[in-house]
Amino acid sequence: MNKQEIKERMDSLVEVLNQYGYSYYVLDNPVVPDSEYDQKLRELENLEEENPEFAREDSPTQRIGGEPLDAFRKVAHETPMMSLGNAFNEQDLRDFARRASEGVSGEVTFVCELKIDGLAISLKYQDGKFVLGSTRGDGRIGEDITSNLRTIRSIPLSIKEAGTLEVRGEAFMPHKSFLALNEEREEKEEEPFANPRNAAAGSLRQLDPRIAAKRNLDIFLYGVGEWDNREITSHSERLEALHRLGFKTNKEWKKCQSIEEVLDFVAYWTEHRKDLNYEIDGIVVKVDSLDHQDELGFTAKSPRWAIAYKFPAEEVVTTLTDIELSIGRTGVVTPTAMLEPVRIAGSTVKRASLHNEDLIREQDIRIGDQVVIKKAGDIIPKVVRSLIEQRTGEEKEFHMPKECPDCGNELVRLEGEVALRCINPSCPAQLMEGLIHFVSRNAMNIDGLGEKVIIQLFREDLVHTIADLYRLQKEDLLNLERMGEKSVTNLLNAIETSKENSLERLLFGLGIRFIGSKAAQTLAMEFETMEQLQNASFDEIVAIEEIGEKMADSIVRYFEEEKVTQLLKELKALGVNMSYTGQKKSEMTTDSLFSGKTIVLTGKMEQYTRKEAKELIESLGGTVTGSVSKKTDIVIAGADAGSKLEKAEKLDIEVWSETELKEATEREE
Repeated sequence: MNKQEIKERMDSLVEVLNQYGYSYYVLDNPVVPDSEYDQKLRELENLEEENPEFAREDSPTQRIGGEPLDAFRKVAHETPMMSLGNAFNEQDLRDFARRASEGVSGEVTFVCELKIDGLAISLKYQDGKFVLGSTRGDGRIGEDITSNLRTIRSIPLSIKEAGTLEVRGEAFMPHKSFLALNEEREEKEEEPFANPRNAAAGSLRQLDPRIAAKRNLDIFLYGVGEWDNREITSHSERLEALHRLGFKTNKEWKKCQSIEEVLDFVAYWTEHRKDLNYEIDGIVVKVDSLDHQDELGFTAKSPRWAIAYKFPAEEVVTTLTDIELSIGRTGVVTPTAMLEPVRIAGSTVKRASLHNEDLIREQDIRIGDQVVIKKAGDIIPKVVRSLIEQRTGEEKEFHMPKECPDCGNELVRLEGEVALRCINPSCPAQLMEGLIHFVSRNAMNIDGLGEKVIIQLFREDLVHTIADLYRLQKEDLLNLERMGEKSVTNLLNAIETSKENSLERLLFGLGIRFIGSKAAQTLAMEFETMEQLQNASFDEIVAIEEIGEKMADSIVRYFEEEKVTQLLKELKALGVNMSYTGQKKSEMTTDSLFSGKTIVLTGKMEQYTRKEAKELIESLGGTVTGSVSKKTDIVIAGADAGSKLEKAEKLDIEVWSETELKEATEREE
């Protein structure tokens, strides 16, 4: 074959293989035997290897390619990926339908869709080519996971559509893939994933797309962020159009003429959700007409034309085989129910929270009881009640010990508290939990130093205090399980980088009682150095806005401890930063228009991101809060502002547009 014939043959193979793939992965209707597909794929691979100049971006051979990434870059969503309001019962759905009918002119119809329990994603196509795939993130900023999404074979790499098209949907892991993945992980003695949603999210956040490719993920598309197609007038038409373009849409949707039909759809899938080969956690109900959607608009957080009905928390019965105790970083002793393994809401549960001894007494929970388990918010397993009527007489009452199960120190119940607490500062369990907290994302954020590694370090006698983390040597880490040369180098680099963190991260990481990340930020900004905070009196600390008496007392007591003084000396000697490196109070504008003002942002911002606007206002002396009250001075309303704007108008609070904010800040510069 000459070059032109080779190119034509390669193009032909790409077209036919993509059509085979569409039939198999999207329509679930294979049209050729696997052997024929494989034969054509091998021919294409050989031709591409010999003629790389003719290789196409939408070739099925390009599903997995490129080197592993160092990190995911951030992606701004031009149209925010908003979350949905929730409905939990029939009345919530009827109220939604009533509000929708009252808010538009004409008859309202609805579309009901299954709410897939996966990871919300966005796919962007430019002149028919798949160019960008991203996560939802916080709704405004997501992460570029294009390489991983290309491995999902039900996502077309090219479509017949000019211009820009951004489609949105849910990536998920089918039950079969989930079970196979967990079997593989257990064989390798790795922790299995708790449920298919976690498995899907974890797979798509792998920096190496080859790992994502092995996970056999799937996707359903259900919406658009950007598409200039004025011929489409309803959501149901849009779903059909997406399907025609080659996107995989969920066929189990229904157009409903009334709320009664909606309720019938909900009732059916509440009963039959277990028949599906993927997880759903509810039903999404949308107003069908796009004109009606425009009329209804948005609140600050969600569209008024859609709602997510959440299935009631599933309850199951199992045996409570034992009650174990765990010690938190503040010494609180927490009882946990050990259960006969039972599957609930998509995962197998072996443990459930019991909170404290008083709850065990009030509910008369005994070891050996048959107990009812449910997941709070379909996430956290908890014991609802014991089935007392099923007792055999073999059950045993549980009594909290008088000594700490880890160090043997006496347990105490502090005044006004329900929990028992170990107050031994050298308790190994507390030290280990404290280390796990110190390296966590909101504290020192040491990447690669997760809970399992901390436990290994502690058990191998390599760390006892926070300072020991900064003394770790390469040879120490190479002796640990699953720690190779590259991972050890990355970990040591992350530990070294953490030394440069601003003071507020260190303060939060120290785990001072009652001091969360926001209080740590306030204290760091006020005192600027660790030394000044150490030397501050109770009166100086409590005088700071947002710092109460309990917090101030806790800070003073903490710094009075000789062990704390020694720890901070060691950290300083090891090169850990002890100063606030953010914008200091002394650098902020004190005579600004915003000084001392409380400001609320609402609606869709166009000239700033929400974070940029907040940081700008705070740099000029203002305080940004999340809710409107009589103490609010200014409400800045973007497009489609909702209830916060209405409340501001009722309270006669000054309302600015985003343009007025921009003009005011420019005058201050």
